[in-house]
Amino acid sequence: MLNSEDIFLLDSANKIAELYGIKYDGYENKTNNIEDKSTLNIGNIELECIHVPGHSPGSICFYNKSKNILIAGDVLFNMSIGRTDLPGGNYEQLITGIQKRLFTLPEETIVYPGHGIKSSIGHEKYHNPFF
Repeated sequence: MLNSEDIFLLDSANKIAELYGIKYDGYENKTNNIEDKSTLNIGNIELECIHVPGHSPGSICFYNKSKNILIAGDVLFNMSIGRTDLPGGNYEQLITGIQKRLFTLPEETIVYPGHGIKSSIGHEKYHNPFF
């Protein structure tokens, strides 16, 4: 599952993997498009999809309002942000997206990044050196 903006990454995955010496056998093109503001239900957990381009054009975060948690992936980290030097990355888009889409969530929202330790929206809003 991914946002349609990132399909080009799957289409070029063989070449990218080759550059890094990684064996990649391809994927079955059975992707489901995750759109901004759509809802993903996993069991009894409801996740709102928030499109925050910049790390990649189709970067998506998942927000669970009832538990007040954000799965930020490679968009927002504890005291950092996602890389923007990879194919399709865009620093200005990432900064703007975080400010307009994530920093509007309640400050006590727990942020689970794709790597590293958890944080909160309030902590990142006031202490992240990128803002």
